[in-house]
Parts: sequence; structure tokens; C-alpha cells
Amino acid sequence: MGLIKRLTDWIDCRIGIREIVAKELTGYLLPKNINVWYSMGSILLFIFGLQVVTGILLLIYYVPDADKAFKSVTFIMNDVPFGWLIRMSHAVGSNMMVLILFFHMLSVLFMGSYKKPRELNWLSGFILFNLIMGISLTGYLLPWSQLSFWATTVATNSVSSIPVVGQFLVEFLRGSKLVGPATLGRFFALHVTVLPLAIAALVGAHLFFLKRTGVSTPPFGDKESSVRWQGDVYRYEDHPGGIPFFPNYALQDATSLAVYLAFFLAVVFFDPYLFFTRESFIAANPFQTPAHIKPEWYFLANYQVLKIFPNEFIGLSVQGAAMTFLAILPFIDRGDKRHPLKRPLFMVMAVGGILLWIGLSIWGHYS
Repeated sequence: MGLIKRLTDWIDCRIGIREIVAKELTGYLLPKNINVWYSMGSILLFIFGLQVVTGILLLIYYVPDADKAFKSVTFIMNDVPFGWLIRMSHAVGSNMMVLILFFHMLSVLFMGSYKKPRELNWLSGFILFNLIMGISLTGYLLPWSQLSFWATTVATNSVSSIPVVGQFLVEFLRGSKLVGPATLGRFFALHVTVLPLAIAALVGAHLFFLKRTGVSTPPFGDKESSVRWQGDVYRYEDHPGGIPFFPNYALQDATSLAVYLAFFLAVVFFDPYLFFTRESFIAANPFQTPAHIKPEWYFLANYQVLKIFPNEFIGLSVQGAAMTFLAILPFIDRGDKRHPLKRPLFMVMAVGGILLWIGLSIWGHYS
């Protein structure tokens, strides 16, 4: 203990570590009625870190070559010590990241935490959502299996319906007219370099906005404490008399993370192939189209929308309009009320949208 104290004193003398701890941990106050949904962000940070670590470990043996990619993944699964664990953790983790991100965005929507002055928080989070969907799509191709090859073919082909520039966009995404080695190279570069760096930068911006505006007060509890912002003067939402982040809410974060890990490890060890189909274990064959190719569960609704409309461009336009509406929601919903039950129009639209997405996903799975 004496050595630790001397080391702490030495560091504190140079960078003031005790002041930082007092300000950012024990002195950082949160609303008294803060709830478990605020832990979703911490869980997402952990998942992203785990994805980076497992991804780096996979890169040691993975070969981004059309002739060797599938064999290298098979080698990782069958011959590398604990390779199956690293690969399964990475694959399951990508699905879990999307799932927790959905929960995080829904909690922000239902608690009205996207409203003024947190428009930048919402916009940065919305862009992060799209980047994570993008990194999931690009990683989907890398195993070079029948499923990944043909699912990528269908996904990239959908943009061909865009007037004038559609065919150019398809060839730009693929690197050629058809999905092939050039596509694998482009998706690999995006997946391991461009998108992770973009996500890390947006995470930093998102946390900066959160730090500058302050944690939003939940609209639940004995009394609804909604902060009303008058004019356009900057103001930090502090919480005098609130609970300190450490150790009080840090324990809640740790508990939520433990629950997530229990669920994550249960899938990895007891049902690791939950997110895989038979075509995932067959090498890509450009000359043999599988009978039933469907995207990952989080793209099923998009897939079904494209099938519903007679023209794919109409389907893309409908999805684009829905995403644009979500992006600019803080600038449309400008009321002071944040409790969902006090926003009946929002509740009808939100619940209807969720049910529609679930219905389209189930329809897409069985169609």
C-alpha cells in the first residue's frame, strides 16, 4: 500500500490525478432517478472495444484474398488454439452491438433525450448507428462464404435502381461489375481501417457532446424534472444533490455489463451458430446461386421493403425518407414534454414504427 501511495503521489504531483478523479468520478453527479437504460452506452463502448481486440486477433491469420479467405477462416476455426472462440466472439459481438444499439436509441427516443439542447448528441448517435450498420455489412463479406458472397451481391445490386448514378454506384462499391476479389479488397479496407476510425472519432464526438450538455434527467419518478431552455444561451445541465458517478452509478454500469456478458457468453458457448445458416459454411461459388439467401436479421425489414414495392427505387426512397425523418426528429419534435405518456402522437408513431419493423422482419425471414 505504501508503494501504491508513493506512486500515486508521484503521478499526482505531475498531472493532478486526484483532482481529475474528484471532478470526473466522485464529483461527477447524475440525476437521482437515473435508470438502467443509461447503461446502454457503457455496454456499447465495451462491445466496440471487444470487437477491436477480437478483430485484431483475427487479422493475425485471416487472408483477404478471394482464393484464401474462406480457407483462412476455416483454419482459424479448426486449427488455431481458441480461434473458434475469437471468431465466434467477433461474429456474435457484431450482432449484439446492433441489438444493444437499438435498445439505446429506443431509450433515448422514449425518454425524449434527443430534444434541445441535445440535437448534436442525437445526430452523432444517428451517424454512429449507420456506421455500425455499415461495418456489419462490410464484415459480412470477409469470410467469403456462399451466404456472404450472394448476400453482398443482392445488397450492392439494390442501389442499381437509383436513376442516372445507380450503375456507377454498384461498380464503385464492388470495384468491378460483379462481386469479386476487388470487392473483397474494398470491403476489407473499409472494415478494418476506414469505418473503425470513423466510429472511434464519432464516439469521441458523442461523448464530448454528452459531457458539454450534461446527462439528461429521466422524465420519470415522483416528479418530472424537465429542464426548459430559454433562448439560445449555452447552459450545462447539472444535478445538484444528485448521486456521484463513482461508486454509485459505476456499480449499476458494472451490473448491466455483467448481465450483458452472461447473455453474450451463453450464446457463444451454448448456441454459437445462432446467427449462422448452412450457407455460411460453404465456400463462395459465383456460378451457383443458393435457393434462399437472406441478409442478417437487422437488415430483414429493409430486404422485405424492397420486395414489397414493384420498383426497388421506390423501396429505397421510402427507407431513405424514414431515415431522414429519424435524423431530423429533434428539429421536428420541439415540445417541452419528455414523458412518453404525455406525448400521445409520439407514442402512436413510435409503437407503430416498432411493430411495423418487427412485422417486416418476420415477413422477410419467412418469405
